[in-house]
Amino acid sequence: MANLSVQGKKLLEFYEQMASEGFDRTDGKRVLPDSAYNSFQLRKFRNIAKDIFLSHNVKSVLDYGGGGSDWDEPGFDPVSNLSAKDFFKVDKITKYEPARDLQKKIKSDCVVCMDVLEHIFVADLYQIIEELFLLSERLLLVNVACYEAAALLPNGENAHITIRNPAWWKGAFDMVSSKYPKVEFLLICSTAFNQGLIYEPHRFENWENSKQFTISLKAANFTLK
Repeated sequence: MANLSVQGKKLLEFYEQMASEGFDRTDGKRVLPDSAYNSFQLRKFRNIAKDIFLSHNVKSVLDYGGGGSDWDEPGFDPVSNLSAKDFFKVDKITKYEPARDLQKKIKSDCVVCMDVLEHIFVADLYQIIEELFLLSERLLLVNVACYEAAALLPNGENAHITIRNPAWWKGAFDMVSSKYPKVEFLLICSTAFNQGLIYEPHRFENWENSKQFTISLKAANFTLK
């Protein structure tokens, strides 16, 4: 993220401040530092993600913008009490979270990016999405929130500063994926905390090798309990 815009750099400073000092919510409550961005966002999509992890034999993961997620902590899956690392049967986890000074980015079998892109200034999105593809050996798993956050930035704005509809995000990923045709991506667009659209997993080479020019975009609605 070295080439962020001026606005993007200021946002990163805000997120660093929020992680260290806490933040205000839209309902007037205050989130303390030890609870700031500590939820493991992949947990609610664990059953959706597990099949695609296993089918792609994912052994290494880069958690891009993972907040306070802990892949080794038991209880990621409440039924088995397994950690995320054991639940997905992966061997190596790298966490990149610039707001917490975790700066290491290692190219991995799978890049996971949960509830990150809606926090990025729109001018910086292309390079961030491209970096996700660059860092992935073969699989990219993304969830984008398409609704306002409960959290407020230190300047009073909503923390989800780039809210767009699912079709907008799908178009952005399709265009960038044309440069990385062998990387498959699963795009989840949440229109609320527990519901939204899941687009069918896609590799651009499937379109390149098709005899058709028009490709149907398949998506399914989901509601999580």
